[in-house]
Amino acid sequence: MARTIKSVDVHGKTYDVSVEDLRWRPSAYGIVIHEGKVLLSPQFGENRYDLPGGGMDLGETPEVAVIREVKEETGLDVANPKLVDGVSRFFTFAHTNNAEHVQSLMLYYACDLVGGALSIEGFDEYEKEYARMAVWFPAADLDSIEIASTYDWRNLIKEVAHAI
Repeated sequence: MARTIKSVDVHGKTYDVSVEDLRWRPSAYGIVIHEGKVLLSPQFGENRYDLPGGGMDLGETPEVAVIREVKEETGLDVANPKLVDGVSRFFTFAHTNNAEHVQSLMLYYACDLVGGALSIEGFDEYEKEYARMAVWFPAADLDSIEIASTYDWRNLIKEVAHAI
């Protein structure tokens, strides 16, 4: 009998998934705080947000990936990524007729803002369907939002904000 795990999609729906059907997905996310506000990516409906970031490319370090992903998803340039936390989750991309199941290793980096302007020019075709222009959201109001992720990263924001 094949071993199964529980996987979840961004809407909270759970799936029983055979381990053989999983693929590995390392990813990197940026925590960017500026003037008491945190950079967030509105995704999957009203009042739902995630941190900018996503999957690493083969041959890419997590530090390079987070800089690239923040630029693609927000238009902003960041530097000096510092690892804050890493978590693993079982996640299902249910955006196609064939759901894709992954074991995700999510690395969270505090990053320094160095330039750029908010933009959606770096969105891929899928991001154009579910995401909107990034926003600067008051860090003090984070408890008022819904998290568009399988991991609630709000405590990481508080740790990073406290450290700067």
